[in-house]
Amino acid sequence: MDNWLNSDSAAVLPLFDDARGCEKFAQRLLRFRAGRSSPRRAGADDEILYVLDGTGTATLGEARPALRPGVGIFVRGDIGWSVDADGPLELLSVLVHDPEPSPDPHATVDLLAEDRRDATAARQFALGVRAETGCPSVTQFIGFVPPGRAPDHFHRYDEVLYVLEGQGTLHIGGEQAPLAPGVCVHLPATVVHCLENTGGSEMWLLGVFRPSGSPAEAYYPDGTPAVYPS
Repeated sequence: MDNWLNSDSAAVLPLFDDARGCEKFAQRLLRFRAGRSSPRRAGADDEILYVLDGTGTATLGEARPALRPGVGIFVRGDIGWSVDADGPLELLSVLVHDPEPSPDPHATVDLLAEDRRDATAARQFALGVRAETGCPSVTQFIGFVPPGRAPDHFHRYDEVLYVLEGQGTLHIGGEQAPLAPGVCVHLPATVVHCLENTGGSEMWLLGVFRPSGSPAEAYYPDGTPAVYPS
């Protein structure tokens, strides 16, 4: 726990940022104690939040959305926000550097209530905050990965991932790294990779990528578009 930075009622654990080669985002864990937090503001950055654990209420101007696991929130950088936590509350935060202008100050989406959509290799995803909800810079999603390994591929977007559930292996350039709940990954655009599910049930991945678009857009190493399963 020595790497956590205390700030009023919250503790902050940096994950990916400029120092680790992630120039478009800063991915962090935020932990709040029970009660009302001090107001927070991202400044020049927009902030994308996801409730990992705990319950409470957020204050976003006049809006007070309920917080529970699965809820995603977009907060424009100039908007202050705070939480009233019922008990310990953990959020995943992604700061978006140099964001696209947004007319909307904030948006909330319950990703676990969204319909699943099909991607390649029998994988599915549910969308969170994105351009259609007032967040033009990035797309937030949960990817549902069935057991097995899909073909190697790449994306044209820059992405940060966080493993929510399941076990797996990340394959990049002949090297491997284990995946388990709490593991985070940064995938720069065009990096050929594969996320293999080595467990017996779905692996859930929380992703935020830029530029905004569809998580299903992928390309094989030769550049041809990855196709949907027949």
